Amino acid sequence: MAGTAGAAVRIAGYASVFGKADGAGDTVLPGAFRRSLRQRPPARVALLWQHDPARPLGRWTRLMETKHGLWAEGELAPGVVAAFEASSLIRAGALSGLSIGFKARTARRPHRGSGRILQDIDLWEISLVTFPQVDEARVRLLTSPSNTPTPRTPHIGSREYA
Repeated sequence: MAGTAGAAVRIAGYASVFGKADGAGDTVLPGAFRRSLRQRPPARVALLWQHDPARPLGRWTRLMETKHGLWAEGELAPGVVAAFEASSLIRAGALSGLSIGFKARTARRPHRGSGRILQDIDLWEISLVTFPQVDEARVRLLTSPSNTPTPRTPHIGSREYA
């Protein structure tokens, strides 16, 4: 059974979308991840369940900025019950959200509005979540050894950090 033993289940999607205000009113600008991704390889950015550091699900294998946002590819760990549950929920269409955990390094407040404009952030983790802060931050691909669909390709002009 995929997710409980054998090969890892792979996921991919946009973890953050540029120029869209999130539920807290924050907006991430293009390039905000550049420094963080250079300093921290994908495997050191945690892949968590609902932002819970006690519930890791696997590891990120590729992170890159595109014109649209932060594209993430990862593997749900075989043998981890929560990873199997997450992959089952994704397959059933009951779970698709992605959300970033970060610390703002450089941000400014617009003249009006409650959110921040995030120019440089330290990315610590990307979680599978029920309710993403940005509606477009979603898993768009799930594969296992028995099925290999083609992902929606990241936009041309991407900057990859792997």
